[in-house]
Amino acid sequence: MNYSHEVERMCPVTKGPNHGPAPIPEEGRWVKAYQISDISGLTHGIGWCAPQQGTCKLTLNVKNGIIEEALVETIGCSGMTHSAAMAAEILPKKTLLEALNTDLVCDAINVAMRELFLQIVYGRTQTAFSEDGLPIGAGLEDLGKGLRSQVGTIFSTSQKGVRYMEMTEGYILSLALDANSEVIGYQFVRVGKMLEDIRHGVDPKTAYDKNVGTYGRYEGAVKYIDPREE
Repeated sequence: MNYSHEVERMCPVTKGPNHGPAPIPEEGRWVKAYQISDISGLTHGIGWCAPQQGTCKLTLNVKNGIIEEALVETIGCSGMTHSAAMAAEILPKKTLLEALNTDLVCDAINVAMRELFLQIVYGRTQTAFSEDGLPIGAGLEDLGKGLRSQVGTIFSTSQKGVRYMEMTEGYILSLALDANSEVIGYQFVRVGKMLEDIRHGVDPKTAYDKNVGTYGRYEGAVKYIDPREE
């Protein structure tokens, strides 16, 4: 290590007490993190691309500094879905520091990785106070039945009003309107669960009918409309 001439001429002064870093909460323990291998936790966060045309929700489960599980969900950009496929292969088995300095293909995924890194190394994870954290695979619980991302897609105009396209429950089939033409409910099909039933051998028509449901005061509506065609 090289020192400048000015520093070389200085006399030494003994360093005072060194208490190390402040402890952070990790999986039900207080940990003084000196290196990446000291870090554990499960958390999720979002990132966005430079033109802000798409976003990524990234979920990581980190054990002893190693990413053991990654869930990559994207919306808004067709290319981003393929980037997510590549990023999900890249992330597991990397250390947090490796992942932070890896090109994860898409700006939005890279930004999400940056945001998650900050959460995790500062002890702001979802499992900060959960003893032993969560098992590998816990990220799938965010997806619900049929292991399909929860998506909300709503469109509206000042002249024609709102159209619900997709909600947490599933793909919207029709909107229920009252006498004032206000939305009071909707009918939906649980796409993930329906496809799961079909994969398991259920007749498609039966699977469809089985997974159709309603929300709100659907049965008491004055009028029903198809949100995509009416």
